[in-house]
Amino acid sequence: MAPRFRWTTFDLNDWLPSGWREDVAAAAAAAEIREFPRTPVISRESSDVQRIARGRVHADQVRNHVPWLYKAYRNEMLELANEISAEHVSAAQDDRYGIVLNVQRGTSMRFECHVDSNPLTGLLFFTDHASGGELVVANDTAARGIAEIDSDCSVIPPHAGQLIFFSAQQHPHYARILTAESEMRIVAVMNFYTESCPETSRPRELNRHLYGDDA
Repeated sequence: MAPRFRWTTFDLNDWLPSGWREDVAAAAAAAEIREFPRTPVISRESSDVQRIARGRVHADQVRNHVPWLYKAYRNEMLELANEISAEHVSAAQDDRYGIVLNVQRGTSMRFECHVDSNPLTGLLFFTDHASGGELVVANDTAARGIAEIDSDCSVIPPHAGQLIFFSAQQHPHYARILTAESEMRIVAVMNFYTESCPETSRPRELNRHLYGDDA
């Protein structure tokens, strides 16, 4: 039996530096936005979905546009991750996937139904939405596609300044579309690893797919 899905929330509004909204907006403006092919190994999309429109600000762009966030991933965020974990938690050694920004604009973008390859994920939300943009996590670990995930799920609405930690290696999840064309959803996504599931366990197929690494 898979463990029940749960998450831990920290309110970081008092921690965020002045000007953070402008920094994050500038980074989001540089996002790579296109239809991305479904991800090997971890995708839990239904068979008829081959591409999903979304946006991503890569790690090197985060470092350049939002240096305080890039540094916090290996410091303050890592400290909080260790606070809530029974195991010692480490940040990614490979800088390419340690921390990125996911970006959605308008009503045609969402994030792929998938499971995580890493044992602990941190999400720091930078935008609020009255509806839409929710993180939706299946309680049924066999769920595939939006309909099956939505039929029995936990729903986490985004709130600016809130950081959540969760483990979803077995629980398929995705981010819902926004409900207004004028809206933009921005969230920092952080990968963390543990001694029982170290970074070396990350499937090589992911790096081939994302970065063109050799086998």
